[in-house]
Amino acid sequence: MLQGRKILVGITGSIAAYKSALLVRQLVKAGAEVKVIMTPAAKDFVTPLTLSTLSKNPVLVDLFEEGSWANHVMLGRWADLLLLAPLSCNTLAKMAGGQCDNLLLATYLSATCPVVAAPAMDEDMWRHPATKANLAAIEAHGVSVIPVETGELASGLYGDGRMSEPETILAFISRRFFLPEDLRGKKVLVSAGPTQEAIDPVRFISNHSSGKMGIALADELAARGAQVQLVLGPASVSPRHGAIKVYPVHTADEMYDRCISLFAESDIAIMAAAVADYTPAVTAPEKIKKNDSALTIELVKTKDILKSLGAQKRKGQLLVGFALETNNEREHALAKLVQKNADIIVLNSLRDAGAGFAYDTNKITLFTKDGGERVYEQKSKQQVAADIVDTIVKMIYA
Repeated sequence: MLQGRKILVGITGSIAAYKSALLVRQLVKAGAEVKVIMTPAAKDFVTPLTLSTLSKNPVLVDLFEEGSWANHVMLGRWADLLLLAPLSCNTLAKMAGGQCDNLLLATYLSATCPVVAAPAMDEDMWRHPATKANLAAIEAHGVSVIPVETGELASGLYGDGRMSEPETILAFISRRFFLPEDLRGKKVLVSAGPTQEAIDPVRFISNHSSGKMGIALADELAARGAQVQLVLGPASVSPRHGAIKVYPVHTADEMYDRCISLFAESDIAIMAAAVADYTPAVTAPEKIKKNDSALTIELVKTKDILKSLGAQKRKGQLLVGFALETNNEREHALAKLVQKNADIIVLNSLRDAGAGFAYDTNKITLFTKDGGERVYEQKSKQQVAADIVDTIVKMIYA
């Protein structure tokens, strides 16, 4: 994804600058053309000689040096991306205020390319209200901020403020800015979130699904060029990608009807929603009042969306289902793959730590109709979404 890309790396005065040497090396190994700008303070932490050797380009520090002028305007236009790593608290404040007292800041203010920053500072500085205000200011100006990590800090304390590792930064910029649009022209239907089955006007049956996994899939698909239609149950999160068409629903019947109506025109369907298997046979028209008797609610089965889509699937369509299990996981997932006529089943188990409802992470196993089986380690749901979409792409173009 980074082959041939022009990356301008800005390094500021922080102990985390030692990671920048590793970052530059990894960018070059990934095929990027890299140029480095340092603030004068950054030279106290890592030498220009090291970075020029690794980047295979002269390192720039000053606007004026030995009678020559570093053209910050052309630097900002040359780059496909300006990456500030590390971004110190001092340079952050200057960026937020529009100051321009060194070459890096001059280049930032004149850059026409996307800008991304990886902050690094001690925990108290990171949590200070002024820092939060400065971060909000640069984000409002269009800068993407890579989250800091938690760990041992230069002060000897343990907490938030560590610059992300080079591998994390590479993954972030690759997925955010340089994803291949290998699904351009494809129409994708995604379901996400829970459903709510009304008992009476104030109570309902539901589950703990947050919708995060399905929404991560919708964002990943849209970033890779797909035309995404998201059927979304009640959820507290929303997709980031502005091109996604969202169809809000509440009940299993509403989700069924919407998915059936959209499936015929879809090339790919991913059923990631946690649809209620049962719904009350009768919804009380008024609030059920509590009394001394036991309350019995008759439940009836809801329509099986994945099975219905599998029965309607035509040649050339690809259908993905999810299996959230608590026991005999592999057996149940493989049975679902066959019974629902799916092409891929994504299995996750509630017995795996950090997987399932509400978490920002997930741990999956993918089963494919050709007998493939692949186990993945625990990852963020965004990274899990990328793994699933990579598998879909391989199957489409096999």
